Order: sequence, then C-alpha cells, then structure tokens
Amino acid sequence: MSPKIELLAPGGDIDAIKAAIIAGADAVYCGLDTFNARNRAANISFDELVGCIRLAHQYECQIFLTLNIIILEREFKSLAKLLSKLANTTLDGVIVQDLGLLYILKKHFPTLDIHASTQLTTHNIGQIPFLKKLGASRVNLSRELNLKEITAITQVSQDQDVLTEVFVHGSLCVAFSGLCYSTSASVGNSGNRGRCSQACREEYKPTESGNKFPLNIKDNSAFFDLPALIDAGVHSFKVEGRIKGASYVHTVIDSFRKQIDGFVETGELLEDGERLYKVFNRDFSNAFLRGDLNQSMFIENPRDNSKYHAVDKSNAISVVQIHEVEEKLSAEKEEINTSVFEKIKHLSIDKRPLSLIFTGNEGKPLTLTVKTEGYGEGKALTEEQTFVLHSTNLLVASDKNCIDKAAIEKRFKGFNNAEFNLIELNCDAIETGLNIPFKDLTALKNELSSLLNDNSPVHPEVILPKLARHAKTPNDKYKAKLSILICDDTDLDLANVTDADIYFKLPDAYKRGCTKYVSFFNENPRLIPWFPSVLIGKDYDVALNILEQVKPKLIVTNNTGIANRASELGIKWIAGPFLNTTNSYALLAMKETFNCDGAFISNEINYQQMKTIARPENFKLFYSIYHPILLMTSRQCFFQQSVGCEKPRIDNGCMLSCDKSTSITNLKGVSFAIDKQKAGYPSIYNNDQFLNMEIINDLADLFDGFMIDLTNIGSGDKETPDKAVLIEQFEALLKVDKSESADGQVRIQQALNQLIPESTNVQYHNGL
Repeated sequence: MSPKIELLAPGGDIDAIKAAIIAGADAVYCGLDTFNARNRAANISFDELVGCIRLAHQYECQIFLTLNIIILEREFKSLAKLLSKLANTTLDGVIVQDLGLLYILKKHFPTLDIHASTQLTTHNIGQIPFLKKLGASRVNLSRELNLKEITAITQVSQDQDVLTEVFVHGSLCVAFSGLCYSTSASVGNSGNRGRCSQACREEYKPTESGNKFPLNIKDNSAFFDLPALIDAGVHSFKVEGRIKGASYVHTVIDSFRKQIDGFVETGELLEDGERLYKVFNRDFSNAFLRGDLNQSMFIENPRDNSKYHAVDKSNAISVVQIHEVEEKLSAEKEEINTSVFEKIKHLSIDKRPLSLIFTGNEGKPLTLTVKTEGYGEGKALTEEQTFVLHSTNLLVASDKNCIDKAAIEKRFKGFNNAEFNLIELNCDAIETGLNIPFKDLTALKNELSSLLNDNSPVHPEVILPKLARHAKTPNDKYKAKLSILICDDTDLDLANVTDADIYFKLPDAYKRGCTKYVSFFNENPRLIPWFPSVLIGKDYDVALNILEQVKPKLIVTNNTGIANRASELGIKWIAGPFLNTTNSYALLAMKETFNCDGAFISNEINYQQMKTIARPENFKLFYSIYHPILLMTSRQCFFQQSVGCEKPRIDNGCMLSCDKSTSITNLKGVSFAIDKQKAGYPSIYNNDQFLNMEIINDLADLFDGFMIDLTNIGSGDKETPDKAVLIEQFEALLKVDKSESADGQVRIQQALNQLIPESTNVQYHNGL
C-alpha cells in the first residue's frame, strides 16, 4: 500500500478553498482570473492566491495553480511576469496544458513544480517519458482509462519518477479532454481556453431512441474503488469541481477523507457514500474505471439529481410524500451550508502586518528592526516576530546625499505587496546629516526579501529573450507544397495524379498483435504514416510496433507517445494538427527536446494569432486547409442514445467493426454528424467542412505546406467530391501567382466552392 495517498480538492473561489482545507484535503488546485481552464469559476486574484497558500500551509495542505490552457504568442510576455511573481511565492505546483508553457517553465523557472493537466490527454505509457523530458513531475491521466490501463501507466511513471493523478469524483466530459472543439467551432468558445459552453449538456431534438440529452453522462465517482486505485500505485485522488461552491467541496472532500483514512486504518471501506448524493450530482458511474462502457452511463437530467435520488431512496410515490422528501432534502442542504460556513468563517487569508523601523547613529551601522506576525497555536497569525538587520558599512557624517525617508521609501515601499501589509515604515530614529553607500540599502533590502521569503533567494524577473524568426526552407521557388491525407487503400491510385506528399492515417484501434500495416507501408514506401491522437493500451503497442518495424523516414503524429519514440529512434516527425500548436515556444519544445522536423499550426487560431509565430531554424510549418471539422471524440458510444444499438455495452468488436453514421439536431435547428469509422473512436463533426483558401495568400511566407483531408471521415451519407479533381484544383490554386493572375485564382476558388458547397472558415477569422 502506498504510504502517501493525496486527496486533491478543487477550489473555484476563496470559500471553496477554505472548505477544502478544513475538510482535510492534502492539496487544493485553483485558478487565477486569467490563464486557466475554468472561466466560469469565480477564481481568485494573485494577492488572494498568496493568502490561500499561507493559509493552506498552516494546515499542511499544498496549493497548485491551474495555468491549463493553450497559450497564444502575444501572451507570453505577461505570462512571464506572472511566473516571475509565482517563483517568489511558496506555491507548490503549476498545472499546465501548453507545450510552450512547459518549455519556458523548465528553461526559465526551474523552481516551479510542473504538473501535466488532464487537457494533455495522457493515456499511454509512451506519453510519460515525453512529459518527463519537458519537466513534468506529475501527470493527470485521462478519465477514460480503466484500472488495468491505469496500473500499466503508473508502473512506467514510477520508473520515470513521475507521480500520477486520477479523477475520482465529479463531472465527466463525454469527449476526451483536450480533444473537444465543439463550442470552439460553433460559437468561438474554446474548451482549450477555459470557455467551454458545454454542448454535451445541451438539449437536442428527440433522437430516434427518444433521448433529448444524448451526450449527457453521469458524474464520475470512484468512492468504492479506492483500494484498487491504491493498489494500482496512483499517488493523487483528484476531485473535479472548480465551479462548485464551498458546501459541495466540503461534503465531497470530507467524505473521501473519511473513506481514505478508514481504509488505511482498517483495510475496509467504512463510508456508504450517501452524503455525496445530498450535494449537486448527476447520479454516479464508475464505468470508465471498470472498463464497462454501457448505456447506463447516460442520464437525461443534466442538472442536479439529488432530489430524484432522495425520492427514489424513500420510495415516495404520492405528491405529498414527494413534497415531504424534497422539503427534508432542502433542510439538509441548508444545514450543510450553515455548518460549512460556520467552520470556515474564522479562516483568514489576510496579509501579514509588517513594520519596518530604521535607526542610525554616526559611526554605527544602519539598523532595521522588522516586526510581523508568525503562527501561534490554533494555526492563527497571533505571535509577533521581530528580526534585526544591520548594514555592512557604518553611517558617516555628510552634507550631501544624506539618507532620508524618501531614499528609504523608494527601496522599501515594495514590501507592501501580496504577502504583507506595510503598516509602518519609520525613519524617525535616523540622525540627520548621515550617509551610507546606496548599495548598502540595496543589500539590506535583498536580505529582508530573503528573510521574508522563508530565507529563500529572491528570483529576479525573467524577461524572455526575443525569438529569432527563420525563413522557411527554400523549395519550388518558395511555393507551399500540397499534401493529402487518406485512410483507405482504395485511394492509393491518387498517387498517380499528384506528386503531393501522401499521408496515410492509421486507425485508432487494432486487433492484438496486428502486423498488416508493417507490410502495407513496406510495400508502399511513398506513404507517410499518420498516427492518431488516442492510442490506448494494446492499440498503442501495435502502433509502436508499426513505427519500430517500418522505421519510415518521416511520420506525422498527433500522439506524443509516438513522438517520443520516433525521437528515440531518430525518425523525423511532424507534429499533427491535433497537438493544437499555437505558439513559437511549443515549436521550440518539440524541436529542441525531441528533434521534431515540423508542425501543423492549430486550426483554432486566426490570422493575427498565427502571423507572429516565429519559425525555429530548419523547421517546417504546415496547415490543414480542407478537412471535416471535428467537434469531439469519445470512448463512449454516441449511437446508444441517438439511433439505439442492440449491444448493451461497447467491446473491442465495436471499435473494430462498427461504421455507423447518423446525426443529432439541437434546439436551434443545427445538425451535427455522428460518425464511427471501422477501428475508429465515435466522433461528432460539424455539418460544414473546413475550407480556408484565404490563408494561401495571407500567410504564404509562413507555411511550407498545406494539407487537404480526403479520408471521407465525418462526411456521413453526404456525397463526396471527386478526389482527383479536388487535388487538381488545390494544386492549381497553390501555383497561381495572385499578382499576375488574380482572375485565374478567383476561377479556381469558385470551382472549389462548387465542389465543396457546405464549407466554412469562421475559425480562421474568430480565433481564440
């Protein structure tokens, strides 16, 4: 049994953080009012963060800060300022999604502990060394994993000296975290920027199977699976809920605290979990953890289920009985609220008072007496602490450049900051007409800074160096080259109509020990393997075997586990579009750490956000100009709730053989295509295709290549254009010089719009 079992609590506001601390959390994760993936949470200010850290540490609780969004190029200057401030706090860790942020944290802020967010979709053993090389000390695993998969990843993590976290309670996304673009594509609110509009909780027009909430799944709860997770080697049990209030947080954390402590002490689970139903819930499921994905995971009520649970448990039938149960539950909830706020009302995050008293006489050192408050009994700031500091040199008489209050205030007023309230800065006891080298004042200030920073050195502000902007590698008179993506061997004949690079998309799932793609790529050496985003368990093993046996000259990968192994094997690799690269530092992270050869730039960002990206030296940049717009990918089945399915649960056969398609329509009348390819995960797509011809002229100097997706994935029952004609038109478009033949360019664009009548490039204009 692990000697350390961390209970990690959500803290969306000050009261929730206090409630988590008093309920017995070992750590709390919270976000500032910027750079975090829960914009709908109240969040906290920097000064409040410092106060929360101080309060938490009094209770031997840690504080982790969420910076778990993808970062835009223009934001790194202000982000570096924030990180410089954080480096001079006693913050216990930062939770990160963006590879560029991982890069600058490791390179410029080594004292900040890095935690990989669930938004990084970590689900196979190859991703652990990838994240370790970028500086991560712990990784939050994807919520879709089962116990066997968690155990395998945790064993590798322990070998890599990386801790693992698993969500044990709270809301579940139906989509893989980090791979959901549903509200980004539709209304510009990206979940990767903390603005998820929760399309999965929306009401839709009734489906064929009669469901109005076909994407809404129950909350996650591993309350009775704690022994198995402990045996699996999981370090941290994480509770979701940064948009929940103090009562919810206290109830859940207190319940889990008692369950964990009881099990550690007795070897048995002593709590029945009933208190979890008295606060917000959508009912509970542990189906992902058990690896039993079935229709019971879904629920038609996206809102609070607590009253329905109470009614069912009480067997209430009549209107009177139901009313009585609801009244009782309401009273219990009010009692919980009152009790929690009574417990936290004495907890303070107020700044520590600070007094600075200077004294000085001729021939004596300048003396600084520092008074503040320390921690007394009951973990309150009650004990006065006094320190005395002295200058190195002695004060001398002088009739110019004398030490006065203005000179001292200039250097010491900054101690009125997030940690301290400077209530007194007294210079009355310094004799007039005295002088001391100003470097002594600076040294005294630095000594005080270190003293007030727990005797740790004060880190100077980091100014990120200006990045060099390298030109693209010359080829074909600097024209961008076309590449195509296919996934069916019936499309191999397209090689006869184009000299474009041809990527072949590998499946998400395989039969165990599958080797057919090894011979396939050996027989078709022109094809460039394209690895998908999600490769779990045996599917990762098979994909890895393809990579190791074929050893292609070049691959494209959307999976960081494959990227890590390609780097180790010396295989050139390109970061695929679903790694969602949005900034220059992410490019540097991949190039410098993993010898990456190039990257697709994210389709979530717009022209203005792309044009400032700095290309690393000898590095290629790509962009997908034509593809289906993926909204979400899930390990769960979308057909059970839409058209119905005779199979009660998903099994490996479903993954390998199912190729259904259908659609769902929201209450605004907008339809979305549900598509399941053989050996692919169930996915939902926009009705329109993404088609962006503007970028070819707008950013001709930035990109080495533009890709068109010819896989038919996401097209459902719609008729697809002739692929050979599409290739011909796109190649012609890339070859046109707009300054010489504007009319020719317009004719080609019109032809493409006729071939692809339902298209949009709104993301290119909206951005993030």
